[in-house]
Amino acid sequence: MKKVLFASTALIATASVAAAEVKFSGYGRFGIGYQEDRTAATTTTTTTTTTTTTASSATVQNVNVNANAFANDTDDTILVSRFRLNIDGTAETDGGVEFSARVRLQADEDSSTGEANSAGLNGARFSVIYGGLRVDAGNVAGAFDNLANYYGNEPGLENFIGQYSAVDYGFLGYSSTGSGSNAVFFQYAVGDFAFGASYDQATIFQGGGNTTSADRWDVSATYTFNNITAALAYGQTDAGDAGDDPSLLVFTLGAEFGDFSGTLFVADDKTENDLTDGTAWGVSGAYNVGAATTLTFAYGDGNADADTQQYGIGAIYDLGGGVSLRGGVGVSDCDVCDDSTTRADFGAQFNF
Repeated sequence: MKKVLFASTALIATASVAAAEVKFSGYGRFGIGYQEDRTAATTTTTTTTTTTTTASSATVQNVNVNANAFANDTDDTILVSRFRLNIDGTAETDGGVEFSARVRLQADEDSSTGEANSAGLNGARFSVIYGGLRVDAGNVAGAFDNLANYYGNEPGLENFIGQYSAVDYGFLGYSSTGSGSNAVFFQYAVGDFAFGASYDQATIFQGGGNTTSADRWDVSATYTFNNITAALAYGQTDAGDAGDDPSLLVFTLGAEFGDFSGTLFVADDKTENDLTDGTAWGVSGAYNVGAATTLTFAYGDGNADADTQQYGIGAIYDLGGGVSLRGGVGVSDCDVCDDSTTRADFGAQFNF
């Protein structure tokens, strides 16, 4: 009787999962990562408390916190790793409207020490999809984060070099390890055109360590013709009394020609800060040398003093079955930086 009851329970559970179409996907990667003069940050905090008595005999405590950060030397070469598991639940109405939700379980190493971190779930993303229309809510990626060819080809196991390196504007992005911005993203695709837009409440830092919420929005348009994709996006944050409104305008171009694929990136980055205001640009490419080997490269720079310049190359060797060996080497620098930083990595990645 117990065996029959157990079998019935298992059937009910299996049927429930099948009806809900719960799917798992993701990847794992691990290997060796090198970063020149790698440091681990240590923060010491001093707290001072004063007590004031008001006329009504109520006691008010004012706490002043002073934090000092110190950089401690650590090993330049560490074990790097990531495990990412996407959990997607999907249901569809009789009229063909799809409802879905995603959470992500992810564990990364501590990039400053190489010690392992625990895995944790991020904030949920909810989606409604019908035909070419898609609406996301919750922990979403905005128009820039979803923009075709924004990230281009990123060399290395950890994708540590990007054509977008000189962009300093803070746009809405999907959070793999946090709760996200609890925002809304809209996208509509028809034929060769696609249009997107997103909105959320961003945090603006004011003087004295104070913060306030501000409206942040972005829009995008994408057009694909033959083997070429062109995309344009604009975003702005309403700074209010904090000052002028920061904004970002990005144009990307991507193309495929046989075994070669490449991207072009140009941006007008208005952060309302002289050190980071200006034009950013970059290129990236990938070339299939043979049936199993792909070479990648990326370069990014800007004309502002604090813009990050990055350049590097990488290689991918496909072992089949979703498994590949990956590695890369690159340099990061800026006009006001004391020294440039060299990074390199090598390891394996397997998709599931």
